[in-house]
Parts: sequence; C-alpha cells; structure tokens
Amino acid sequence: MRYWLMKSEPSVFSIDDLQHAPEQTTCWDGVRNYQARNYMREMAVGDLVLFYHSNDNPPAVVGIARVVKTAYPDPTQFDKKDKHYDSASRPSDPRWDMVDIKYVRKLSRPLSLHELRKERLLRNMLLLQKGSRLSVQPVSRQEWEHILSMEKPAE
Repeated sequence: MRYWLMKSEPSVFSIDDLQHAPEQTTCWDGVRNYQARNYMREMAVGDLVLFYHSNDNPPAVVGIARVVKTAYPDPTQFDKKDKHYDSASRPSDPRWDMVDIKYVRKLSRPLSLHELRKERLLRNMLLLQKGSRLSVQPVSRQEWEHILSMEKPAE
C-alpha cells in the first residue's frame, strides 16, 4: 500500500462534497500537470489519500480517502466545453488520466499547513517544500503515520 496527498480547493470540491457524493465516491479529474498525472498512474486500489483543502483559510489536511479505481483516461480532456479541454489530446492517445477515490473519514480536526510546518518529522514532506504546487503527491508511510498521530491533541 502507498500513501498520497490530493489537493482540492474547498470551494470547488471539498471533503464534505466527497462525503455526500453518490456512494461517497468521485473521479479525480482535471489534473493537467504531468508529474501529478504520473503519480496518479502509480496509484493502486486500496492506497490511502490525505484530502487537503488548498486555498483555504488556513490550508489544511481535513480527511482521508481511498483509491477505488486506478488511472483511466479523463474524458474532460476531449470535451471542448470543459475548462480542462486539451486540444492536443486524442482519444487514441490520451494525455490525461484520473482515478476514483472514496471517502473514508474526516479528521477529528483539520491539520493546518502552519501546524505541519512546525513538525520536524515532516520537514522532507513534498507538500512542505518551497515551490511545491502539485495537486497529487506521494506521502511516505512515516509522514502518514505522523500526520495521523497529530490528529488528537497531546495530553
């Protein structure tokens, strides 16, 4: 099993939207960055995902999802009316993929970007690197475990 982080602006698609989606499942479409797409191509059914609200006040890890369908062509790349249309992509050779994820749970409290940055054990996390803007990125098992350990306040 591998671990991932997926970013979404809550005004576009939030953890609540995922929780209330049919069967609590959605496709993760619209990714138009080659590295993020390549990471999605590495995902396997059962992999776990940290759901991250970007462009929020504050940005934060807010929930957990699970990959339920591996990478397949994103149909929005072929739809001229869609904001993710890519005129250079062909159905015979699609450039862009998506995966399906399913809601697992919300965290007991959001873990803000500021809070994550204070954690020494997370200093190498891709999310926290200067200039990191990928909407899909890997998370190490140690980072995953540490983040979940932060969910409950220390006693």
